[in-house]
Amino acid sequence: MESIVNRVLDPIDLHILDLLQKDGQISNLEISKRVQLSAPAVHGRIKRLESDGFIHKQVAILNHEKLGFDLLSFVFISTNLHEAEKLKTLESTLHSMKEIMECHCLTGEYDYLLKVACKDRKGLESFIRRLNEMGVTKIQTSLALREVKYSTVLPIRV
Repeated sequence: MESIVNRVLDPIDLHILDLLQKDGQISNLEISKRVQLSAPAVHGRIKRLESDGFIHKQVAILNHEKLGFDLLSFVFISTNLHEAEKLKTLESTLHSMKEIMECHCLTGEYDYLLKVACKDRKGLESFIRRLNEMGVTKIQTSLALREVKYSTVLPIRV
């Protein structure tokens, strides 16, 4: 059985992935026209790409401002936790916090970078207060003034 890691995607797979990442609602029929395969063959490839883990999930991307989440911030945090079990607990807690849209473990001065969406300053203050109760030793928060670029599209070469 071929390993997923060693599996090479052919140009049609890459084209399908590129089309899907740009428009998650594109029909199999439309994809089939663009990649010159039958719709059932496209469906089979998409199912294989999903089961192989190349497609993580398909979601609707919401407008945070229209939904009242006007305060987008980036929060750098450091912790003095070094035991694996305590770090696992911290990461599990971070994962469960609904305000956190993204959480990245970092190298360098800070341990984690959080992308946080709050409705207002009071929401952000409450969020930071909860971080302080979790063993976080250093916090630096930067507010996003405006979005210059946002993309979920990977630069796949087709």
